[in-house]
Amino acid sequence: LDADRLTQTIALAATSASGVVKAADTSVAREYHASLVTRAGIDAALAAQKGFIAEETVLEGPTGFLKVYGGKEIAGIAAGIGESWDILTHMAVKLVPGGHPYHAFGEAAAKAARDGDIAADEIDSITVSRPGLTRLGGPKHPKDLIDMAHSPHYFTAAGAADQHFGWVHCSPDKISDPVIHRLIDKVRVGPPPAEHADRYRQGATVTIRTTAGREVTGTVFLPHGSAALGIDWADIEAKYRTLMPNSGLSTDRIEQSLAAIRTLANTSSVEPLIALLSR
Repeated sequence: LDADRLTQTIALAATSASGVVKAADTSVAREYHASLVTRAGIDAALAAQKGFIAEETVLEGPTGFLKVYGGKEIAGIAAGIGESWDILTHMAVKLVPGGHPYHAFGEAAAKAARDGDIAADEIDSITVSRPGLTRLGGPKHPKDLIDMAHSPHYFTAAGAADQHFGWVHCSPDKISDPVIHRLIDKVRVGPPPAEHADRYRQGATVTIRTTAGREVTGTVFLPHGSAALGIDWADIEAKYRTLMPNSGLSTDRIEQSLAAIRTLANTSSVEPLIALLSR
C-alpha cells in the first residue's frame, strides 16, 4: 500500500475495535461498522452452533463489556425487556440524506421559507435553535458528500434556499451551489426554545429574517421518518427507488426486490431476495 492507503488501513483497524464511532464522525467508517457488526453476529452464531464457547458473564462481569464501556450499574438492565421498543418511539428512517440530527434543520428552514414565501436573495439571516444547542459543528462549507452529511450549516441553508430538503441535496451540483453557500454564512445559533422543550426529539426551530425586516419561524419537533410519527411505505419505496439504481440493478429487479421486501415477514427464506439483489 502507498502511504495514504496505509493510513486508512490503520484508521479502519482502529475504528473496528468495538466500533469507536467518535473517530468516524467525518468519514464513512460507520458504514464500515454496519458490515462488521453483521459479519461478527453471523460468525458468532456459526461458531456457537459448532460448539465454540466464550465467557458467559462477558456483559455484566467485573471487567465485562458494560463496565468497560458503560461504567454504569447493571442492575435492572433487562427490566421491561420485550414490553416496549425504542424502534417505535425514538428511532427513525432516513428519508433524506445526511446525518439524522440535522434533518429537522433542513425541514424547519424549508417550512419557514415556504410559509413566508421567502426567496433566497431576500434572506438576511437564518437563526436555528433546539434545546441544548450552543454551536454548530461539522464542516461549515461542505466540499463533498461526506462533508455535506455532517454539516448542519448546509442542511439549514439548503432548506431555506430551496424551500425543501431531499435526495437532490446530496448531489455534487447542490453541494457546490453558490446560492446555498452564500446562505451558509448567514446561519447562526439562537437561544434555546422557551416553550415545549420536552417535545423536541431531534427537532429544531429556524427563524428566517428578510432584508426587509420580516421574520418567519418554522418548527419541527420530529423530523420526517421518525417512528413516533409513523413511517409510510410510500416513503420507503420512494427512497428505495431513488437510491437502488446506483447499484446497477435493472428497473425490473429493483421492483421485484422491493416487492420481496414488503412480504419478507411472511417469507420462509431470504434466498429469493438475495438472488434478486445479486448482480
